[in-house]
Amino acid sequence: MKRKCLDESKCPIARTLDVIGDWWSLLIVRDANLGKRRFGEFQKSLGLAKNILSARLQKLVAQGVLETGPASDGSAYEEYRLTEKGRRLYIVLVALRQWGESNLFGKGELDLVLVDRKTGQPVKPLELRSQDGRLLGPADLRTVNTLDR
Repeated sequence: MKRKCLDESKCPIARTLDVIGDWWSLLIVRDANLGKRRFGEFQKSLGLAKNILSARLQKLVAQGVLETGPASDGSAYEEYRLTEKGRRLYIVLVALRQWGESNLFGKGELDLVLVDRKTGQPVKPLELRSQDGRLLGPADLRTVNTLDR
């Protein structure tokens, strides 16, 4: 069954999922954040069929999440690099990671922890806060039409 295209949806979440909503795309962005640049590096890391990887990379490039360019080592290969748009997905990956750590792993099961490179301390859980610093939950939020403001 073909997925419905959500690129013109009024919902920002739906539009975002249209760009990065399959797990392979997010795992490619994760790997790019970890320094992978070449097709073969992504394939080795993900164990993904070449045709599927190629399609996902092409879509991420077309959507402006990745860009291609000559290999940094001067070889004939092409590399994929995160754009600013792609780098801004990092906080989404951290949020997904933290949700997974809290909800999908048993005590002592998690081997890798995200730490601050400068201090070596674990990263604090992400929080949603109001402009005045209050911690917010779903009951504290609503959407408003920007035309009515």
